[in-house]
Amino acid sequence: MKITDVQVERFRSISRTTRDTEGHGHPGPERQTVQSLTRICTDEGVEGYCFGGNQAVMDSVIKPAIVGEDPMYRERIWHRLNAWQRLHKGTLSDRVIATVDMALWDLAGRYLRQPVYKLLGATRDKVLAYASTMCGDELPGGLDTPDAYGRFALACKERGYTAFKLHTWMPPVPWAPDPRRDLEACAAVRQAVGPEMKLMLDSYHFYSREEALLLGRGLEKLDYYWIEEPMDEQSVSSYVWLTEQLDIPVLGPETAEGKMFTRAEWIVRQAADISRGGVGDVGGITPLMKIVHLCESFGMRMEVHGGGPGNLSVLCAMGIPGEFYERGLLHPFIDYEQKPPYLKALPDPMDEEGYVHISKEPGLGWDIDFDYIDTHRVT
Repeated sequence: MKITDVQVERFRSISRTTRDTEGHGHPGPERQTVQSLTRICTDEGVEGYCFGGNQAVMDSVIKPAIVGEDPMYRERIWHRLNAWQRLHKGTLSDRVIATVDMALWDLAGRYLRQPVYKLLGATRDKVLAYASTMCGDELPGGLDTPDAYGRFALACKERGYTAFKLHTWMPPVPWAPDPRRDLEACAAVRQAVGPEMKLMLDSYHFYSREEALLLGRGLEKLDYYWIEEPMDEQSVSSYVWLTEQLDIPVLGPETAEGKMFTRAEWIVRQAADISRGGVGDVGGITPLMKIVHLCESFGMRMEVHGGGPGNLSVLCAMGIPGEFYERGLLHPFIDYEQKPPYLKALPDPMDEEGYVHISKEPGLGWDIDFDYIDTHRVT
């Protein structure tokens, strides 16, 4: 079997979110948007899919690297793309590599008629989710006050979530960031949900050492479960310092470039207590599983960043504690249980006990509505 083509299909969809000037998602009026689906084709008619992708990048960089290759040689393909990235940093991002890698895993699962998490080596078929909020805002009744966070956390608890993570106020909110205001929101959530729910904070990412320490000390008093990315992750020494100061676990790195190599450096330097990685951050399922095994070798916990079938597949194949699936981003004005129009079912359905169940279907488990995509294709 050989790869014959890489296609990116663009199609119209509906979105109820918008992004601010800093790139943070918030509720917005319903609007038309354009999505893309990458399709890897073979000479045996088997195909693999992953949402995302850009045809120009696929034509200029990806196709010369992988057309003619056996799609089952995912490791060789991933290493080739990782090496090519050195001279194509402007176009060949980790997210692009992740799209190709996940489409190849999806293809393998469809070809072998097995879900990807079983190809990786399954350990479970469901995982607890935490409710992961959108960033704070100034929308009345949204996430505009500490009490609003408390009310939303209680609603999430009643939905079945056993854990809740705040993303607090960040620019371009005029007065943000403010670590004391963050702690007020964290305290309101703790008061609303009681002592048994696990709570986490993902705050503004460029606080100073003193501000991060203030946050961490406050979260310790509130019995929070971890603190995530309160400083610029390019300063590893700052995280070494913070981890030494705090009893609450520090989680990271999340967005730092460098794939498994960066995670190894953070582990060796003891810059975090819990490691972090997601398929979009590190270039796909292939490198994320390397990070899983790296953490296992050090007896270190790893939490997966972000949602989606790729991350869920890795979570259900981990032999070390990856305690939670990150479900969201959630907001009082957004109905997360409403599936996107281009899917026939939610990719991460959650039961009343707070467990997300992985699909048993071949591949990554996206139930794609190809008729919708064909009807709404952008030429």
